[in-house]
Amino acid sequence: MPFAAAASLSMPDKPSIAVLPFQNLSDSAEQDYFVDGMAEEIIMALCRIRWLFVIARNSTFTYKGQNVDVRQVSRDLGVRYVLEGSMRRANERVRVVSQLIDGETGTHLWADSFDGTLDDIFELQEQVASRVAARIESRLQLVELQRSARKPTTRLDAYVFHLRGLAHLNKYTEPALAEAVGMFESARALDPDYSAAAAMISGCRTIQVAQGWGPVSRADIAGEHQDLLCGRPRK
Repeated sequence: MPFAAAASLSMPDKPSIAVLPFQNLSDSAEQDYFVDGMAEEIIMALCRIRWLFVIARNSTFTYKGQNVDVRQVSRDLGVRYVLEGSMRRANERVRVVSQLIDGETGTHLWADSFDGTLDDIFELQEQVASRVAARIESRLQLVELQRSARKPTTRLDAYVFHLRGLAHLNKYTEPALAEAVGMFESARALDPDYSAAAAMISGCRTIQVAQGWGPVSRADIAGEHQDLLCGRPRK
């Protein structure tokens, strides 16, 4: 057992993730080095996302070779999200499959596969890791924003604007995000205490800055909800 059940950790303030060792689905155990290297590259790529708390390799690799419940891993390591994956080799071609899971509910949030050749192992690992990290970052931005939207308002009209904002946000395009901000601002105009709408505005502004979508000033993303996506150090 990597961790005793009683040693479960509390969640950090910022969104958190653990990358489990990938499974080697090839016929040869000699491919373990490549599979382990892939998980390590993904961990390093995710560590470049400043608002994301990433568990170190020496903690997650204690689960190598085990059939684990991601919800237990989430409790053991104190993380909200878990990434798991596998690699299969056929001659000189490989397929890497990865999936992102909500560690609290066991819900699958995202999955994808990546194909390549072994002409340059290190280049392939870096390419796959970069693509996985980029797609996880986009997905978690949306998930974290939606998580912040759960506090209701007593104003039905403000709630309607809020729902319209979420619909635009889910399209995840530059014009749709601008529309989303307008909807959330309308919700706050009707209910200035609608904290979920305020958090969504700040989160949308943060995404706009990260994606380079339009001129957004620091003042646009400042406020009490700014740490929704930027995160704070773990206590």
